[in-house]
Amino acid sequence: MSDFVLSSADTSENNSFRREIRTFVLRSGHFTASERKFYEELHDAFCIPYEKNPLDYEKIFGNTNPVVVEIGFGMGKATAIIAQNNPEINYIGMEVHKPGVGKLLGEIKERGLKNLRIIEHDAMEVLADGQIADESLSAFHIFFPDPWQKKRHCKRRLIQRPRTDLLAKKLVRGGYLYFVTDWLPYAEFGLEELTATQGLKNKYAGFAPHQEWRPETRFEQKGLDANRVIKELLFEKV
Repeated sequence: MSDFVLSSADTSENNSFRREIRTFVLRSGHFTASERKFYEELHDAFCIPYEKNPLDYEKIFGNTNPVVVEIGFGMGKATAIIAQNNPEINYIGMEVHKPGVGKLLGEIKERGLKNLRIIEHDAMEVLADGQIADESLSAFHIFFPDPWQKKRHCKRRLIQRPRTDLLAKKLVRGGYLYFVTDWLPYAEFGLEELTATQGLKNKYAGFAPHQEWRPETRFEQKGLDANRVIKELLFEKV
């Protein structure tokens, strides 16, 4: 995953969202020749500029299909596979790590994907600043975000209130938030935070079973290699 900073919520009447602490740390990483090539050639065609105006999904995708946002897609292979397997759904991936953006742009080109776009920016800023309208998304996919294992860093976790309150606001009724982690303390923490998030309801009694349509990610394999247990949560907007 990438790293940037997250924020805490402002509970004032205007429900503004103060961005004080990032949920990620921006790492430089190695930009391969192919990633750089795809980034330079395809960025303008498939990357949506960050701005504070709500997106017009129909203008972007040329249809009125449901829209799913993935926060922090890493190198993007699983994102591309999901988009390829579900052409009737539109996907927007949010990522700040340039090599990952370049890699996913290559996947878009090689797979001929028409239903996938990228916003290369901090997802929490995109959401808080209104680029994604309230009650406009069918789902959030959040796969293996940084667990921020040290106690003093837990405030950076993406899956916690008030951040989950903001995510819930963006979902249509019946939409879902799908969270996967290989760090058990984060999974347990996330279960508590999502359960406490107004408007969300757990689809299962506790952790969700593995969703077979989700491809294995590179981060997932690392967790399995380290003998960590994969935990999944699936909450719906009610």
